[in-house]
Amino acid sequence: MTSDTRMTMHRGAAALVAVALLAAGAGATYLLMRADAGAGGHATDMPPLTGARQSPAGSAGASTAPLSDVVVPLSEDAVQRAGIVVATVASGTSATEIRLPGVVEPNAYRQVVVTPLVAGRVMNVVPALGDRVRRGQTLAEIYSPALAEAHTRYVSTQAMLDAHDRELQRTQKLVEIGAASRQELEKIHAEHAAQTAAVQSARSQLELLGVSAAALDDMGSGRGVSAATTVPAPIDGVVTERGANVGLNVDPATKLFTVVDLSTVWVVANLYEKDFSRIRIGSEAAITTSARPDVTVRGRVSYIDPQVSADTRTAKVRIEVPNTGGELRLGMYADVIVAGAGGTSAPRLSRTAVQNVGDRTVVYLANPKEPGKFIEREVRLGQPSGEQVEVSAGVHTGDVVVTEGSFFLRAERERLGLRPVVGSGSADAGDAQAVQTATIVVSERGYEPAKVTLRAGVKARLTFVRTTDKTCGTEVVFPSLKIKKPLPLNEPVVIEFGPAKAGDIAFACGMSMLHGSLIVR
Repeated sequence: MTSDTRMTMHRGAAALVAVALLAAGAGATYLLMRADAGAGGHATDMPPLTGARQSPAGSAGASTAPLSDVVVPLSEDAVQRAGIVVATVASGTSATEIRLPGVVEPNAYRQVVVTPLVAGRVMNVVPALGDRVRRGQTLAEIYSPALAEAHTRYVSTQAMLDAHDRELQRTQKLVEIGAASRQELEKIHAEHAAQTAAVQSARSQLELLGVSAAALDDMGSGRGVSAATTVPAPIDGVVTERGANVGLNVDPATKLFTVVDLSTVWVVANLYEKDFSRIRIGSEAAITTSARPDVTVRGRVSYIDPQVSADTRTAKVRIEVPNTGGELRLGMYADVIVAGAGGTSAPRLSRTAVQNVGDRTVVYLANPKEPGKFIEREVRLGQPSGEQVEVSAGVHTGDVVVTEGSFFLRAERERLGLRPVVGSGSADAGDAQAVQTATIVVSERGYEPAKVTLRAGVKARLTFVRTTDKTCGTEVVFPSLKIKKPLPLNEPVVIEFGPAKAGDIAFACGMSMLHGSLIVR
């Protein structure tokens, strides 16, 4: 009995020990899993996609952190195919020039609209549109019944005045010999004064109708009445508008010609609000046009409109410039560079050297001692000036940067997956909000890469960059997606679709000579 009792007790103790060991193992396993999760996440990660990368989820703080440098390797053959050109960063004076779009307009102070002084019918027109005229030159002849009537009135009143003169002289002699009374003489004086006023009124009306004093003197001498008048040119200039034609009935409000003195013109540009403090009356300006890029005309700002357009938030700036050679034509677009106030010395780059990576800007540095290796570095840009742009951070004077072929380097960096796509997102967004990207270069060899592997169920964003004119791939066509887009030289073209479905998606050039495919898994 005693031995059986001891055996039963040993079995119960063993069971208790087994339960304790199981509990301890479960607890240790739980603690290890918690520690692993706190240290960095899952034990295994998805391998990167071939030819494409999924946009990573990040916090707001990560989106503002500066990008680290990335080395992009290129073979000697790839460097030649990409047409890589480098230049040394130079220092220049920043924020001293403002480039504005402008339009050539006539000098409103030297533009005259010619209208007739009398109503009538146009009998003759002398200048053609675009002809140069001199001041006083006859532009048109007009037959005017109103002018003829005014001439007749002037001639008749002048004749009556002459008759009154003779009668006044006779009455004065009669009064002297006592044959006429003083009362008769005073009556004749009053009638003579009234007739003199009538002549002056008729003469003034003719002068208002454009009749010269010499012509009035001729009419007074009995040379007859004229119903025709001429329209003279008011200034030296060019006929820019002609509304007069033979047979046209006109009145004093009819616009016959527009004559403009083009020896000086106005270039009117639009100035944005942010630049108001940098431009003032008297600022120097240089004007060029696409028609004559080799000719630079200089002038000064003569007027800044006090009103700001509610639509464009700009104010008109007027520059008066000489135009003796006639290089500037009315309505011509002009490129205006105005010297702004202030300025500091800063590194300057060619605009072609700068590439966008998400919401960042980068350049590619070259090391002459290590050919074939290029460093992608984030930069911060300042004020642009022409084809140059100021760099406030990222590079220094004397650094060597890639100015031509930077598109190719960016595409190669994305193809190699050297840097995740810069963007913003949520860590819990999931595949429905994720975007996978890929860059495809169109070169002389075709699409590089020609095959891109994508992940099914995720949106896709493809960037095509054509780097050469020696290809038929000037546009890309996705027949199954019904997408067709042109590919300008060295300009990235983005095509988005999805979420992508499993299968193959073919794409080709517009002539179906180049072919590529997207493999969606």
